[in-house]
Amino acid sequence: MDLDQPTVPLTGDVRMPLLGFGTWQATGNAGYDAVLAALDAGYRHIDTATMYGNEKEVGRAIAESGVRREDLFITTKLPPDRVGRERETIEASLAALDTDHVDLWLIHWPPSSPADSIPVWREMLAARDENLARAVGVSNYSISQIDELIQATEETPAVNQIRWSPSLYDRQVHAAHRDRGVVLEGYSPFKTSDLSDPVLVRIAQAHDVSPAQVVLRWHIDHEIVVIPKSVTPDRIRANADVFGFSLTAEEMRDIDALGH
Repeated sequence: MDLDQPTVPLTGDVRMPLLGFGTWQATGNAGYDAVLAALDAGYRHIDTATMYGNEKEVGRAIAESGVRREDLFITTKLPPDRVGRERETIEASLAALDTDHVDLWLIHWPPSSPADSIPVWREMLAARDENLARAVGVSNYSISQIDELIQATEETPAVNQIRWSPSLYDRQVHAAHRDRGVVLEGYSPFKTSDLSDPVLVRIAQAHDVSPAQVVLRWHIDHEIVVIPKSVTPDRIRANADVFGFSLTAEEMRDIDALGH
């Protein structure tokens, strides 16, 4: 993998880029164009899901981008209503993405019946052991739900993808993931942020960047994976342009303090 970008180690020998490109709601040709623009802008981590209905477009963009598969990190997710059909679902994802493995496969939401929780996790682990996914994890799980999986299987999810932003910052949640060796991955970084907040505006001006770029850099400096999504080429490029500055310890603390 191209290591120009900061990465975080996952279980095994897998490294996950801290900046990824989210594709929720990016479907059809718009989704294809967005992923192509993201790869062109330098993203090497693409996040999709069965539920998004765009794996085929994502796969086509990857194939046509000219970027080598080994330089990419691809995530997809298992919908909770596919309990008992995990193998069939990952095979369909791989066929649509036109690859023989994903780098990360997540359970998109905890299954509606808690009794299904451990069996689904065992199926995820089986897919990993068969090299269909290099790492497996969860999304939208609480710490207690993660602990349940670890206690039952002695296998820790590599990643938990949850809503995250400065205004949602919770030091205890962050620490609880770190203590368990689970990488925290944040989605919807802007949806829950007030980009006109004076703290973000002041820090953005100090670095000659936008408040949105400050929010992304804040994740990266915390070693929290972040996956902004956009279908606008200019915005896609700006969101990728966050490696030319970093935040001071004081700026990090000021942004952390936006959390309630």
